[in-house]
Amino acid sequence: MKKQLSVVIITKNESENIEACLKSVQWADEIIIIDSGSTDETEEICRKYTDNFYIKDWPGFGLQKQRVLDLASCDWVLSIDADERVSAELKHEILNLINSSTNEVNGYLVPRLSEYLGKKIYHAGWYPDYVLRLAKNGRCHFTKDLVHERMVVDGVVGKIKIPLTHYPYRSVSHHFQKLNEYSSLSAEKMFLQGREVTWVGLIFKSMFAFFRAYMLRRGILDGWSGLVVSISTSVSVYMKYLKLMELQKNS
Repeated sequence: MKKQLSVVIITKNESENIEACLKSVQWADEIIIIDSGSTDETEEICRKYTDNFYIKDWPGFGLQKQRVLDLASCDWVLSIDADERVSAELKHEILNLINSSTNEVNGYLVPRLSEYLGKKIYHAGWYPDYVLRLAKNGRCHFTKDLVHERMVVDGVVGKIKIPLTHYPYRSVSHHFQKLNEYSSLSAEKMFLQGREVTWVGLIFKSMFAFFRAYMLRRGILDGWSGLVVSISTSVSVYMKYLKLMELQKNS
């Protein structure tokens, strides 16, 4: 029997991204979206591609992705973000895998190739950036993390060759806006886990983050874009640990 595919997405104010994302997966048997209160044209755009559009409160990334996963009715589920695209090559690889009658794999790691400042980033820890996104329905779930949630699969996990195309930031300003948002969530997550940091640790971790991205992970080979990515990686680490320190102090 031919396998079917549900695509599941969470959104909030993604009008600049979501249409290109939905166009890239409109071949799927089912598209399900949970939105957490968009104030732009996200809902209007989404309803052109699916009737399965729901508005829910925001409990954090992990719980929201689990909510939309629970609504999937097909044999396989592909979880993607609004800033990601499925190329024709990736589509064919996915369909070949889920239609294989001898397939004993329950989930697949998918590489992501990000484009930033007009350039594809192959280094600095940004590629291949494997993420578990394709899985058999009923054999997977998301962790409950506020941020940096993961899909977990019960059983054998394979790897897909063709990457998702990822457009994480529209501009440098948007990049640092998201760094600010995610660093706050990361700091809260670490604080709830009981983690602590000192000034020495904060400085060391920030400096090492740049060194690792730019030299050890060869961000230098991506030119100007690689330098910006490596610096932003360091800034991200600095911000989340500085905010953790603030939470420690206020507690």
